[in-house]
Amino acid sequence: MAAVTADARGVMTNRAPEPSGRSLAPGGGGWKGHIVRQLKHRDRSQQAMFQDLIRFYSQLLEKTSLAKGILSRSDRRPCADSSSVSTLQHRISQMKKTKGELAYQVLELQQQIKIKECVLEEQHARLLKEERRLEGAFGSRQELQELVKQVQEENGSLKVKYDALLEQQKGAESRLREEKVREGHLLDDMIHLKEQAAARMNHRNERKSRAREAKLQKELQTAARSKVNIDSSSSSASAKTENQDETSEQTQTRLFRSASATSPRIFSSIKGLFDRKRRGHSVCSLQEDHACPVRICLSARVPARALQVLEAHDQDINAVRFSSSSDLLATGGTDCVIKLWEVRAGTLTHRGSLHGSTEGITCIEFDHTGSRILAASYNKSALLWRLDDSVPKVTLTGHSNKVTASRFISSSSVATGSADRTLRLWDLQRAACVHLVDVVSYVSDLVCSENSIISGHFDRKIRVWDTRVMSCVQELPAQGKVTSLDLSSDHRQLLSCCRDDCLQLVDLRRWSSDRMCYRADGFKCGSDSTKAVISPDGDYLAAGSADGAVYVWNVSTGNLETRLPDKHSSSISAVSWSLSGEYVVSVDKSRRAVLWSDM
Repeated sequence: MAAVTADARGVMTNRAPEPSGRSLAPGGGGWKGHIVRQLKHRDRSQQAMFQDLIRFYSQLLEKTSLAKGILSRSDRRPCADSSSVSTLQHRISQMKKTKGELAYQVLELQQQIKIKECVLEEQHARLLKEERRLEGAFGSRQELQELVKQVQEENGSLKVKYDALLEQQKGAESRLREEKVREGHLLDDMIHLKEQAAARMNHRNERKSRAREAKLQKELQTAARSKVNIDSSSSSASAKTENQDETSEQTQTRLFRSASATSPRIFSSIKGLFDRKRRGHSVCSLQEDHACPVRICLSARVPARALQVLEAHDQDINAVRFSSSSDLLATGGTDCVIKLWEVRAGTLTHRGSLHGSTEGITCIEFDHTGSRILAASYNKSALLWRLDDSVPKVTLTGHSNKVTASRFISSSSVATGSADRTLRLWDLQRAACVHLVDVVSYVSDLVCSENSIISGHFDRKIRVWDTRVMSCVQELPAQGKVTSLDLSSDHRQLLSCCRDDCLQLVDLRRWSSDRMCYRADGFKCGSDSTKAVISPDGDYLAAGSADGAVYVWNVSTGNLETRLPDKHSSSISAVSWSLSGEYVVSVDKSRRAVLWSDM
């Protein structure tokens, strides 16, 4: 800001202050030139404001000098009029008063100028600070622009890669469709070849049977033509009576025909011939139809302690089942293997493994003879093994999602349920599906009895199907999503396990009667495939909980009979009770199997 100063003559003039900091070149470009122009404008405006004050002050100085001259002259002329002197003094006092006021105004204006100079300095400092911030913002903007350019380049390269991958995906999808079509053709060809092989086998078996029949007929004719000498008198009398009954056309007298045609040896040969003809090369042989001895359980034992704890599989265990003889146990899990265990004297001994599934096992069942095992798998199929062969004898394919349950209906037919909401009936002799039923909900488990299949579903329904017409004849409500079903040994009671942590027992003879529900503090159904069982005598229920404990209920009282904790470290997936009533086995998601008993 301009400062007001007085020169040697006593005249006040305007002078621009020296700029602080770095010098500003007048007329400079950019912000510097702008500042110079603002300072010049301020000087002009302030100079205009103080022009009158400077003029009055100059006049006051002139009048003061004039008054001094008059006073000096009056001193030299003592004879002047007293009136003029008084007038002059009055003027002088007025001038002094005016001078004082002007001086005060000058001081006030100087103070205001100092304040404005301070404000200007502050604004100049702020301006420098903003300039530095602006320079930093310019640098950040350039960095961001470079980063944006780099990201755009990376996006461009990623877009190119994405387009290439999209083309590869389209090609892979087209190849997948072609492979699926080829797979369908190959499957049809394989089925056709199997049918041809079966036809050839049947033709060979028929030829062999005809050859055996012809040979047997020839043997019978040879035996009929042979003569037998009978020494007893009764035999001679019988021979004479027979000869008398013959027609007159017979010229040669014969004795008895050989008794070999009706001998037990011939009958046993015929029986063996037709037995072999019936068996052929089917997976359902006559030996398999002969039932193995089954222990009768008069009273099941409530398990009290763990006899053995072992790491049965390499991964989670999903299913466990005792054979009908109670001396063999099968376990299956996500490691795609079924392991067989011999149960002797309260211990489990590994007997062998059954391979062939490409994905995890979901369900296991022995047939009534204990010589075959049926298993459901995550690979959309069910597999059938014979215990003397580790390779599957039959593979039942056709489901579009994982198979959750597979059960024997008879020695030659099975039923399967799947997450694809279908039930299928299979003929094991042909390895073909004979019935397909669409269901409205996910099939979690099923059990089979005479002429009926009972299935559990995620829509909280239990459905009963008539296998003769394959139609639903009954629907039962459940407490929640059904995770498993089990039939009592006399096929009179049905047990269901639900996701609402409840076991439900239904008397199949009285569908409309009240259903019994079993709950317990601490019991929690751990998964959508948790399996619960009925004891072989029908007096107890057993199920595994998410807390790793086995819960056992008394059917008649509805109370919790016992709780078996501390042996499982994770949720129990399945429980099986031996048909002899002696043992209970529980398996969990941490690869552990525990053998329980009251011994």
